[in-house]
Formats: sequence, structure tokens, C-alpha cells
Amino acid sequence: MACMSVLTRDEAQLRAQFLDVHRYTVDLDLTTGAETFDSRTAIRFTARADGDTFVELKPAELRSVTLDGQPLDPESLSENRLPLKNLTAGEHELRVDAAMRYSRTGEGMHRFTDPSDGETYVYTQLFMDDVQRVFAAFDQPDLKAVFEVSVKAPEGWTVLANGVTARRDDGAWQAAPTPLISTYLVAVAAGPWHSVRTEHRGLPFALHCRRSLAPHLDTDADEILDVTRACFDRYHEKFQEPYPFDSYDQAFVPEFNAGAMENPGLVTFRDDFVYRSAVTDTERQTRAMVIAHEMAHMWFGDLVTLKWWDDIWLNESFAEYMGYQTTAEATRFTDPWTEFGVTRKAWGYDADQRPTTHPVAPENVDDTASALLNFDGISYAKGASALRQLAAWLGEKDFLAGINTHFERHKFSNATLADFIDSLASATDRDVHAWADSWLRTTGVDTLTPVIASAGGTCTLTADRAGSRPHRLSAGLYDHDVADEGRLVLRERVGLDVPQSAPQPIGKRPALVLLNDGDITYAKLRFDAASFETVRTGLSGLPDPLTRAVVWNALRDAVRDGELPPAAYLDAARAHLPYETDLAVAQGVLAFAAGQLTEQYLTPGDRPAALATLTSLCRDLLRRTEDGDHPGLRLIAVRHLISVAAHPETIAAWLADGTVPGGPELDPELRWRVLARLAALGATDEDAIAAELARDPSATGQEGAARCRAALPDPEAKRAAWEAMFVGDDLSNYLFTATAQGFWQLEQADLVREYVPRFYPDAVALAARRGPAIAVAAGRWCFPAHAVDAENLALGEACLRDGDLTPALRRTLADRLDDLSRALRVRAGQRTE
Repeated sequence: MACMSVLTRDEAQLRAQFLDVHRYTVDLDLTTGAETFDSRTAIRFTARADGDTFVELKPAELRSVTLDGQPLDPESLSENRLPLKNLTAGEHELRVDAAMRYSRTGEGMHRFTDPSDGETYVYTQLFMDDVQRVFAAFDQPDLKAVFEVSVKAPEGWTVLANGVTARRDDGAWQAAPTPLISTYLVAVAAGPWHSVRTEHRGLPFALHCRRSLAPHLDTDADEILDVTRACFDRYHEKFQEPYPFDSYDQAFVPEFNAGAMENPGLVTFRDDFVYRSAVTDTERQTRAMVIAHEMAHMWFGDLVTLKWWDDIWLNESFAEYMGYQTTAEATRFTDPWTEFGVTRKAWGYDADQRPTTHPVAPENVDDTASALLNFDGISYAKGASALRQLAAWLGEKDFLAGINTHFERHKFSNATLADFIDSLASATDRDVHAWADSWLRTTGVDTLTPVIASAGGTCTLTADRAGSRPHRLSAGLYDHDVADEGRLVLRERVGLDVPQSAPQPIGKRPALVLLNDGDITYAKLRFDAASFETVRTGLSGLPDPLTRAVVWNALRDAVRDGELPPAAYLDAARAHLPYETDLAVAQGVLAFAAGQLTEQYLTPGDRPAALATLTSLCRDLLRRTEDGDHPGLRLIAVRHLISVAAHPETIAAWLADGTVPGGPELDPELRWRVLARLAALGATDEDAIAAELARDPSATGQEGAARCRAALPDPEAKRAAWEAMFVGDDLSNYLFTATAQGFWQLEQADLVREYVPRFYPDAVALAARRGPAIAVAAGRWCFPAHAVDAENLALGEACLRDGDLTPALRRTLADRLDDLSRALRVRAGQRTE
């Protein structure tokens, strides 16, 4: 991949002052072969003065360029910039004719052939600066324009776009012109889609997926559309601006890098959300939340768009907050904030404690490459937590009033953080600007600890704060249930504004004081000694899932900070998780215990005992769910029992029988999960993998086979997997990730030892060659996280210091090395106890 120039903020500001872009007419021809497609673009724009500028594109071949009818030299294209010199003030038309290359990395125009039936699909993902891979553009978010797109596609295909599409007399598909939108929001998806169509409030709504997934989409179509309609109606109750586009299509597309993308009128989702196998209700809730998240973007992101990428957090934080809140208010999934607390918030806390942390609203986003690095737990989870805290502080009524003022002031235009804060300030007497400085311009996580003082038979509570942010929160006061010693009962929740003006009277001493009960603020929590003893013995007796999630998160943070031994967390899980009823809590605790804790924080010598503990815990959950009343908990237990199996006999018998005794039957996802674990344990072979692939030749099956083959404890299998990832460039983004997921196995540390030092130079070369998406995948999945030793850390630090890394790989690698350093500190703490 050739090096491309990134757009700087200064360049974007100058170009926005110089140009007013009116309309793009984009004609795409998808019938020219499997490697490239034709792209012809006409751009009408006005120069506000005489001067020079440039337009961006990344063609396979630039055939011709004309400006106001006069030819320009295609050879003047430098990297991804075509200079437009000596423009005169006034209107102009630029025409570009090029061949563009299809992608297999999920960037630009991604092309995918379904192994199930041989059908081909293409779709765009143009976020940040990838529109240049599809058509020529003045590619920055504050040069909004009208887009008129036509597509010539193979016979039998349907073309989807931002607006309603129709087949023209000449056979091409024509999309209705868009309102003013940014270049990165243009979308096209084409192929022999299976579609489910309906109408709501006079607008066409539709779902689309690959034909091979049609039965699975049809099974869930009612649920997906019910969620869509409910969220659409709820947003119209919250927002005064009506939905601003002419249709609402949701396309589930293959090999999608993100969860979804908020293209106006055509939201694209990863088609993992079309479930082929059994899933838990929490996973269905996550799908509902993503639907709500992307729909929120139709207003915040699409109707009103950031001026520059330093405010991308605001798009994502707002949609994250609204996604969870609206899911809770409008759908059958009434408790998504528990999953947020267990999963998303932990992601934010982890990111915010790394050296690469940044403010929620960063001020130094100098170019597009830097902006891409800020799509992390801070921009999503911490930002959403901050907005949830803001809504609690302002009150929902004033918060929404400020949001609606923002939409009215900036619809079909662009806005900044300052504009957003001004809109909120117009709806309240509170000092929102000071709040923003405290919450959005600072880094790190505050830590809150209860301090309980006793005098004259009564107690007071002070929340001690290590940090600088103001917090509005509730402190839960819990007593032992006199009728059931295993239960804790809520005495009351006391509202606190931290820092406090005075200690809060709380009466007699509770058995447990839990700060941030309800999880409204963003902070790490600690316990006083008496409360920790209550947690240790009575955690499962807490009545509310969100309360239990807050406690489990506090224990997780304490392990990561070296204040709680990993074995103590496992003891708590073993004692209390068999009684857990909430799926998100059970999944979150088991994921941390079986993943980070067992694989990195415990020493290799302690790992077998931990696996035995987790196996016993999962068996307890299986016994408890034999009556069939808790299929979600049972599925979670089955999945984790497979992943922690230290011996192959039990899970091999499941695979041979096609079922877990007492259920469930092994569907494709469980069969591949079992086979991958058997591969890691050396209890299967290539013949078994090939037979399973013949049984399930789908795209997911191809990924499962790649994962299993890479996991085989065989030198030749490891060599082939490594070369597929780092030498050849044939693997798609999903097959690359699957291969990487199988490669490193703790049971095979000696076998793969030679690849640890090879990772660093090979990843540097790969990232430079294949671009940001593969760079991030390599840093995340190919990193030798199992090698928790000083030698691996030194190799990585030397690579960061001396290597010529792309920004995407540098950021991902820095994060992984910080995680490795933390694991070494946690292990060192165990040795000194």
C-alpha cells in the first residue's frame, strides 16, 4: 500500500474558508471485473477567491480529469492529492474518471464472495478518509454537499444507497439526491440482497442481508423491526427535529470492521448480528442497543456533524449514551445499563489508565491519522458516562432542551464542542462550561473511597476522592436481612455531591456502603474494611444486578491495580457466580476471570488450579440450569467450560454426540468453539477440521477452520498460519483475525517461542503494506500477550522506540505493551505477598 498524505486540521480550515461545495454526481460501474470498478465524479463548487487547492482520490488508474471543461494532467496526482491550481473566484465543475480498487480489509469499497453459494456483495465504508478509495472528493466533514449517486450493477443485484433507489431505463440504479451530508457518510451497498421491507410513519423501512443468511434474518426480522420502530418513535418524542432522510435501511454486511456505521438512511451492521446460532438475551440486547445507537446518529452526527475530527467523541459518546438510554426506555430490554457497567465501562477505565489516554474532548487532533486513534473506550464508554453524569446533574428536561437547541441551530451543518456546550448552557443556569472543563478536558480515572466516622451511636459518610472531577452519585446503604442471612437489603440510597461540603449522616453503621450505587458517575471505587468483608461473603445477596455489576467492577479494578490478589477474585467468583441470575454480570465476570486474569495475571504455575476452579464453577451453573428455565446462563456456562477445558475428553464427547448432556445441542458456533479448543489441546487434526468445514462451508465456517488450523500444535501449521498473516496479503480482514486468534495458545508457549521476536518487525512491515484496519487487527490479535515476561516487554519497547511504525500500529502496540507491563506488576505483587 503506497503511503498517502493525511489531511491536517490547518489544511482543512484553509480549504473550508476557500471553498463552498454544492453537489457531487457520482457514477459507479460495478460490472468491470473482480479487482476494480469504474468511478466517474462531477463536483460543482465555488471558490470564494482566486487561489489553489486540491481534491483527494486513491485510484488504481486515473484516466482523465477536467476542470471547467479543460483537461488536467492525471500525472499531477501526488499520492492521494490532485492539485487544482489557479482557480478564479466563482463557480467551477471538476470531472474525474478513474478505476478504483476493491478492498478486502473493510475499507473503501469492500468486496466479498460468499463461500456458501458463490454470490458476491460489495459495500462502502468511507469513514474518516476512505471516500477517496471510491470517488474523488474534497474529503473533510465540514464541506457538506448534496450527493447524487448512480450505480451500474450486475443483473440480479439490488443497489442500496443513502436515499431511495430505483432502476433506470438503462439498467443502472439511481439514488435520490441526499440532503447536505459529509463525504464520509455517503454509502452504497450492492448485491443479490435478501430484503424484508415495511413502512413506518410513512417512510420505507427495510432490512437486508446476504441470501445465505435469509432464514436467520427472517427468524429475527420482527424483533429487529420492533426495536427499530420503538426507537424511532422514542427519538421523535425526545427530539423536536423530525428524522431528516427519506428512508431507513439497515444492511447486515459481511466482514465489517466496526459494529455498525451511521450512514444516513443506510445503516450498515456487521452481519454477525444476524444470528446463525443460539445467543443469550444479553446479545440480543446488544443488537438492540446498536440499532438505537446508530439511529441516534441520524440526528447527532448526520443532521449535525462535527466540524473537525477532534469532536468525533461527541458523535460517539452521544450515540452511546442515547443508545443505552433509549433501549432501556423503548424496548423490552429494560436493563442495558448493567451490561454497559460490566463491559463498556471496563473498556473505558482500562483505556483511561494507559499512557495513551487522552481527554474525552482532545484538543490536539492535528490530522486524520491522529483522529483515527481516538476511537477507543474513552470516546465511547467514558464519554457516554460523562454525558450520563451530565444528564443527572442538569436533569433530563434541561439536558434534552439543550440538545434540541443544538439541532435547531446547526441542522444540515457542522458544529464544535463549544457550540454544543453553548446550546446546553442556554437551557440551564448551571455552569456547563466549568463542568466541561472538569470532565471533558482532563484525563484519568478518579478513585472514590468511603470514610465512615462514628460518634454517639450514629455514623457519617464522606466520599474521599483521589482526583479532580465533581461527581453526583448515590451511596447505597445495605444491611443484612434478618430473615435470610445470605441476603442484603437496601436501607436507602443517599445522594452525594462530591466533594462534599460536610459529612453525610447515615445513622447506624450499614453492613455495606457502596459508592456510586446505580453507576451514574465514572470513577473507580474502593471499600472500607467492613464493607469489603460484606462483599466477600455476601456479594450474591445484593438484590439488584446493576449494584452487583458495580461491585464486580470494583473488584476487577482492584486486581488490575495490584490491590486484590487474582486468587481472591477467583474465590469470589467461585462463591457467588453460581447464584447469579443476570446474564451480563455472569458473562462479564467469567470473561475477565478466564481471560485477562487467568491468562496474564496468574503465573503459569497457578493457571491449572484456576482452570480447575473455573471448570467447577461452570459445572455448578450447568447443574443449576438443568431445568431449562435459564437457557442464557446455561449457554454462557457451556461456552466458558469449553474455553477453560484443560483436558479434551468431555468436550470431545460433546462434539461426537452433537449435544451437551441436558442441552443445548451443538450448533455451528459451539461446534467450532469445541474444535478450536481441541486443536489447542492437540486433540484433533486437519482431517477433522476439513470434515467440519464440509459440514459448515459458510463464511463463519471458513473463519472457524482458519482459527482451528492456526491453533494446531504443529510446527508446519504455525509456519503456514504465520506466512498467511505476515507474508501473503490474501487474507481478508476477518480471515486474518481468525487466524491470529488461533495462533497463540498458552499450552503451546514453547512451540511458538520463536515467533515472539518475529512479531515486531513483521507487524511493522504488514501495517505499512496493508493499512490501518489490518494494523489494528495485527496489534490486537497477533500480539504475543501470552508471553508475560521482561524479554517480550523489552522487544516491544524497542520496537516503539526504534521502529518506523504507522500511527495505527504504534497506538495499538503501545496499549498492548502497557497491558503487558501491568500484568508483570500484578504478578510481581503476588510474589511479594
